[in-house]
Amino acid sequence: MEQLLKVSNLQTGFKNDREIQKVLHGIDLEVNKGEIVGLVGESGSGKSVTSLSIMQLLHGTPGKVLAGEINYKGVDLLSLKESEMRKYRGKELSMIFQEPMTSLNPVVKIGKQLTEIIMLHLKYSKKKAQGHAISMLESVGIPRAKDIMESYPHELSGGMLQRVMIAMQISCYPSLLIADEPTTALDVTIQAQILNLLKEIQETSNMGVLFITHDLGVVSEICDRVIVMYAGRIVEELSVDRLFEDASHPYTKGLIKSIPIIGQNKKKLFSIPGTVPSPRNMPKGCKFAPRCEFAMDICWQKEPALLDSNYGKSRCWLEAEDKEEAYDSKYSYRS
Repeated sequence: MEQLLKVSNLQTGFKNDREIQKVLHGIDLEVNKGEIVGLVGESGSGKSVTSLSIMQLLHGTPGKVLAGEINYKGVDLLSLKESEMRKYRGKELSMIFQEPMTSLNPVVKIGKQLTEIIMLHLKYSKKKAQGHAISMLESVGIPRAKDIMESYPHELSGGMLQRVMIAMQISCYPSLLIADEPTTALDVTIQAQILNLLKEIQETSNMGVLFITHDLGVVSEICDRVIVMYAGRIVEELSVDRLFEDASHPYTKGLIKSIPIIGQNKKKLFSIPGTVPSPRNMPKGCKFAPRCEFAMDICWQKEPALLDSNYGKSRCWLEAEDKEEAYDSKYSYRS
């Protein structure tokens, strides 16, 4: 498969009054053409920061990419100036944000917001851009597209706004789409419609998608591979076909076990004990050790590398036959 995106050793931090606090610790991931890769984990695991780092949208915030490479079709995006990066955003790489209500300008009509990006990247005339915008709205299932062009964001429902966001992000035919929890604020019926729409668009255009979510049920519906993040690290990677039967990391197993099962209403829902540790107060060894029922002595002392498992990769000492060789000393400066 043709590789679109390769992220290597991505490290991102946020500056506070005293220091830069690292929140991403050596993220490595790939997205290929025609593939949907799920990026999952609890809130605070680093999923959204990863997407913002890839899109270089941390400017003007305390956040900063500290090290690593973000390679898109052979171009290291981190080496580009902001003016050069703008040529990629919206055209080559697009991103659907979590909250459509806050992602669209509330005082600008939908049509103007759509046509601006089309005119900028496709160099269409205003008339041609308006026609293209209407066709994009119709392609995502929005009725009365011409009327919607004259509407303000607050006049539309959450589901309609999310469709507008999708139309906007696919309007310039990107090769890579990053969808950051695009169905979080929607009810289950609208959520299913949006997921089906994204899958249909992806199959038609053969674009690559990095789908960020905390819902493994959603991942099982549309993704090809899944990458599990915890505490700013990738802890497991495997195909979706193997996810529910062959996941090896205790954290992934805990997430799967937390999914409600129909027909077990009287049974108490399982939850992983504890919470994701603060970046300021990370445990010394494996970052999941304080919440893991299988933690061994070595788990509290040294952090394992991302090791090959039976069906993918896993950052767990349970997968290491030779504990010392499996220890990656480079984590001493990432912790």
